[in-house]
Amino acid sequence: MRLEQDESDIKAVVRIFDVLGNRTRLRILLALASEELCVCDIAHVLNLSISAASHQLRALHDREWLHMRNDGKMVYYRTDPQKIKHLLSVTNAFLEERIA
Repeated sequence: MRLEQDESDIKAVVRIFDVLGNRTRLRILLALASEELCVCDIAHVLNLSISAASHQLRALHDREWLHMRNDGKMVYYRTDPQKIKHLLSVTNAFLEERIA
């Protein structure tokens, strides 16, 4: 049924907007767009506590917006450009279908 598909699509788009609608998460994505950074670097660049940065990084990683790499005791994060492009494309297609 179309309504059930719409609900599934709506949930997916809401998850995307949940990330993009959070100022801190968006700033983290922008910081990571150009380079791989560790938690302490992200916290410093964005003027966040390490705890706050870790919390937001975990949320982004859980939603599969980031990749993690362990290097000894350090954990480095980077964006997944293909994943982000895909998510934005899905959102755009969803909105175009329903608004046009």
